[in-house]
Amino acid sequence: MSNSIDSTISLVTEEQDSAPSDLSRAQVDPGAGVAALNRAAGRRILLVEDDVSLSGFLCGELQGQGLIVEQVHDGEEALRLLEAKRRYDLLMLDLNLPKLDGLTLIERVRPAQPRLPMLVLTARSRVEDKVKALESGADDCITKPFSLIELLARVHALLRRNSGLVPNCSTVGDLTMYRDQRRVERNGRRIELTPREFAILDVMMRNAGQPVSRATLLEEVWNMAPSESATNIVDVYMKYVRDKIDLPGEPRLTHTVRGFGYELRFA
Repeated sequence: MSNSIDSTISLVTEEQDSAPSDLSRAQVDPGAGVAALNRAAGRRILLVEDDVSLSGFLCGELQGQGLIVEQVHDGEEALRLLEAKRRYDLLMLDLNLPKLDGLTLIERVRPAQPRLPMLVLTARSRVEDKVKALESGADDCITKPFSLIELLARVHALLRRNSGLVPNCSTVGDLTMYRDQRRVERNGRRIELTPREFAILDVMMRNAGQPVSRATLLEEVWNMAPSESATNIVDVYMKYVRDKIDLPGEPRLTHTVRGFGYELRFA
């Protein structure tokens, strides 16, 4: 990168400091309640930036918006995660990445994931470079140094464009979840869930038909890093959810994937 992390962050800090002192963070954000909405939807970003300091700074700001952020620092590691079919709602990447450059990464990923929003962060200011990134499959580009407020606005715009992937109502078999009402029913039977149980079921519903790892549940529901002791928490709460979802005599919807996690599926 030709621009230093200091110049990038100083520009961001100047803009934040120039805001009126009584202006709350919620007012600076592109929309009220955005962080709560992001947390409820479990929105996840893959951030690919080789500048570790800048990556950490952006990670903290994005997490403050209620987003789950996974950081990697080279193109090959990003490609490995994306090819492993991990669910992401947005890919943010630099172009000058080690091992595999950003343009190549976009070109490799775009055919397999045509609906994944991609936001390029680049120190390249030439119009030709931005056009090449967009033609390769990126949805948007922002040039370093950038305004944090503008970056967050672009992130939220891309997430809104893709928000239809997490509908208000989800159904698996005869199990239905209404996210806005925080209500769950199975075959007309109302299921009372605690907030933690609801969050677990929400993750399972969003990934219906595919295994969800214990590590993913820890990250999305508890915001905890995986550990042997922590995974026991997942098993305990998953049993609570299963006992409420699958009553005796009903077809089982919750399934254990041995050595990995759980899956929600019908038949």
